[in-house]
Amino acid sequence: MEAAIRAEGLRKRYGDHEALRGVDVTVPAGEVFGVLGPNGAGKTTTVRILSTLLVPDGGQAFVAGHDVVRDPRAVRRAIGLAGQYAAVDEKLTGRENLRLIGTLYRMGRRTAKARADELLERFSLQDAANRVVKTYSGGMRRRLDLAVSIIAEPAVMFLDEPTTGLDLTSRLALWDMIREQVARGATVLLTTQYLEEADQLADRIAVIDGGLVIAEGTPDELKAKVGGERLEVSVAHRSDVAAVTALLGRMVVAPPTTSPDGLTVSVPLHDGFGGVADAADALRPLGAAVTDFGTRRPSLDDVFLALTGTTANPERTNAERTTP
Repeated sequence: MEAAIRAEGLRKRYGDHEALRGVDVTVPAGEVFGVLGPNGAGKTTTVRILSTLLVPDGGQAFVAGHDVVRDPRAVRRAIGLAGQYAAVDEKLTGRENLRLIGTLYRMGRRTAKARADELLERFSLQDAANRVVKTYSGGMRRRLDLAVSIIAEPAVMFLDEPTTGLDLTSRLALWDMIREQVARGATVLLTTQYLEEADQLADRIAVIDGGLVIAEGTPDELKAKVGGERLEVSVAHRSDVAAVTALLGRMVVAPPTTSPDGLTVSVPLHDGFGGVADAADALRPLGAAVTDFGTRRPSLDDVFLALTGTTANPERTNAERTTP
């Protein structure tokens, strides 16, 4: 299948900081490609290069068949972009913003008007359509920015943490919108720190850390990297955690892990239900106040932690906010 996005050896330096150290990415047409990584990993820099907002210091990239450095205008005609912060005109109304962008895309006045009305309703902005954007809440501006990014139904979409600041209803609506765009044949590159979002939407995922792609695959392939099912035992009292940890540790080869709240002990299962039964039998005479006992598959949170040593966090550091 033809690649809608292809990057080879992308490098970018800001002063003494090397933001990208050789990023390779290939996204077949019609896929949702998720990009995960801790704060400052290089996700936004990658998006800005691919969308022609930055020029790389090294490597090459092609979007919709066009070189992002040699033919940036052709790239811009083929893409839609929703960056980390809403880029709409605060002095115009929501409807005027959409109609303006439609006109700039040469959609024709009638088509731009109809498309604007359609998107205002799709993103639940029809009641505020005639208000100037400076009166919008942050979530409303975000929804309008997303509407602007798809008004011309681009072949390739770059969504850089698009649901940050959205409520659950708006987030689910955006997920539906992304699925609709892919159904019509669009390709979507999505950066996010909401791991459930990547799990729900992405066909494949790349994990970036330290300016490099350190892992890539389908969500299931990445989860397989951290092992199979795990047994989790939660207790009511911290005083029971040490005994439960020691007991489970004697039953498996890998060391147990403890949840951030310190009340849940987790170990990998190697014997399936036999291991569950053995653990239940061993816990009973221990007398610990067990509040939950069950198995679960690895999540993308487990993958993220195993690969980067950190947990995903939707809140950015000041350093990342000010990085170009």
